Amino acid sequence: MEIRKYTKQDEQQLFDLMEREGEEWIDCWRAPGKAKYIKALEVDTTYVVICDGKLCGFVRCVGSFTIYIDDLLVDKAYRGREFGRHLMETVCRAHSGKEVYVMSDVDEYYSKLGYEKAGTLFAVSAR
Repeated sequence: MEIRKYTKQDEQQLFDLMEREGEEWIDCWRAPGKAKYIKALEVDTTYVVICDGKLCGFVRCVGSFTIYIDDLLVDKAYRGREFGRHLMETVCRAHSGKEVYVMSDVDEYYSKLGYEKAGTLFAVSAR
């Protein structure tokens, strides 16, 4: 297993992974969302996990003073090997001294890893 920063050469494998995951990620891998996601990958910090020469997971985060993990995905065939935990710890080490939060829709996974829930998020828009 190797964890490293995402490069443009990882793009196709990353989108293939999201597509295999199915409907839950469709807004990211199918147009018009794919173009937006490609732009996000260009500006956000993303780490990939490589195993057996294949991209089998990634984490994408944003922020400067506080870090927010927006996406974490590990290929179903590679789950149970703690790749998700390793990706999260990579983000924490890379941003040492900063608070790191995850925007979760799978709270039970993060609780299982021992992370504490810290408040809630609200969608904000102009009136």
